[in-house]
Amino acid sequence: MRKLIVLTLSTGVLLHAGLTDFKTIKEANQAYEAGEYSKSATLLKGLDAKSPQKQYDIGNALYKDKKYDEAIEAYDKAEGIDEATRLHNIGNSQFQKKEWDKAIESYEEALKLKEDEDTKFNLELAKEQKKKEEEQKKQDQKDQENKDENKEQNKDDKENQDQKQNKDQKDQDQQKQDQKNKDQEKKKEQNKKENKDGKKKEDKKQKEPEKEKSDAQKEKKPQDKKGDKESGQPKEQKKMSKEEKLQEQELKRLMKKMQKGKTPTMMYQMGESKKGERNEDAKPW
Repeated sequence: MRKLIVLTLSTGVLLHAGLTDFKTIKEANQAYEAGEYSKSATLLKGLDAKSPQKQYDIGNALYKDKKYDEAIEAYDKAEGIDEATRLHNIGNSQFQKKEWDKAIESYEEALKLKEDEDTKFNLELAKEQKKKEEEQKKQDQKDQENKDENKEQNKDDKENQDQKQNKDQKDQDQQKQDQKNKDQEKKKEQNKKENKDGKKKEDKKQKEPEKEKSDAQKEKKPQDKKGDKESGQPKEQKKMSKEEKLQEQELKRLMKKMQKGKTPTMMYQMGESKKGERNEDAKPW
């Protein structure tokens, strides 16, 4: 940027300034050279003299103190100073505030009044900064749009992921339910089969006593086999001694006689004979 004018007061102001003002101006210049710009501006504001040079010098001190708004106000009051120089410094203050359009306008006005290489350089620099800022804004806007788009995409992705997880969970639940139904159906069929088998066993168990009963009845039924007149009697009864058989035959014969009314007188004496001995006097009928 163009180098600012060193703090000085015009010859007209010095002629009318008193000893005190002269001393204050000297201190203000010394403070300015020492980099104490705020002190320099304060000393200049305390001068009684009113002139465009004073406002211009105050503007320079405030500019160096980075108080650009106050500097512009001071430059605006410095009418009467070389207009191109004043507009150049106003443009510098606007440049520092990044007010590119205003700075460009001030530089262009200054160049209309007077050609100056520093002013041209600052003008091009202001245009370049403006272009960069606009590109940066576009880039920021694009980045924000991309960010919003990514955010929306992430939101959609999350929703899709949630939907997928919900679907997978539903499928898993359905599979579990289907398996549970299959297990229940299988168990039901198994119980049905077991009940059926149990019923068969129970029926078979009930039929077995009937069969045993029937077999038992068949065993108790007398056999009508030829030559077996004593069927159905215990085997013990079949095994009789020869004498017992003879006695039984004799008893049957006597019973037949009784039925015909011819009861023998010696009937009761048969049982009194000793076992195994035959009465020789007894005569059979």
